[in-house]
Amino acid sequence: MSQHAIELKIIERYSGLCCTTTNLSCGGAADKVEARRGERGVDLGSGRGRELFSLVDAVGPEGRLVGVDLSDGMVETATATAREQGLTTVEFRQRHLHDTGLTPDSVDFMISNCAINHAPDKDAVYRETYRFLKPGGRFVVSDIYATSEVPATYANDPDAVAECWGGAVTREAYLDTLVNAGFQALEVLEESEPYAKGHIEVCSFTIRGRKPALT
Repeated sequence: MSQHAIELKIIERYSGLCCTTTNLSCGGAADKVEARRGERGVDLGSGRGRELFSLVDAVGPEGRLVGVDLSDGMVETATATAREQGLTTVEFRQRHLHDTGLTPDSVDFMISNCAINHAPDKDAVYRETYRFLKPGGRFVVSDIYATSEVPATYANDPDAVAECWGGAVTREAYLDTLVNAGFQALEVLEESEPYAKGHIEVCSFTIRGRKPALT
């Protein structure tokens, strides 16, 4: 099966799932990003928009919030909810996480909840994040990592990837991706004990980091 076909199957399955349904305890990035009035924030893998909606009051009418998700169904649902609630400072885009269309150096913070592990090229997603964040901009990401390399039988299984663990990489590989993208001040805020998925073990964690400020 081609990578494109796998990705489409993941989108179809993921549209009705969130990681809490698979006991992965993944989420809460919005609670830890400490959004401030007037800031611009982005949610990668924004789903139905719940996390962004929770930040509307924090950024205020001067702020701007953008959700990026590959599922057209999720984007349509989130956009309809924003319209119904009269939320004019929130926008949703149907795009790949590594190709957001955002202006370089234009975003104060990025959040993501158990979405980047779905991306076939996680390095590209974090390079994109580095590109659109302002100097000194920050991210808080809740995600999944594997305690050992995920066998190809799971990594190429759309169901396992859609359930938030088949696409996981090891903790070391995840942190290397962040360092290689250029992020600094990396801090693990929360981390679970390992638990079994298939014949492997995975952990959930929440990590924070920053793009270096201009000197």
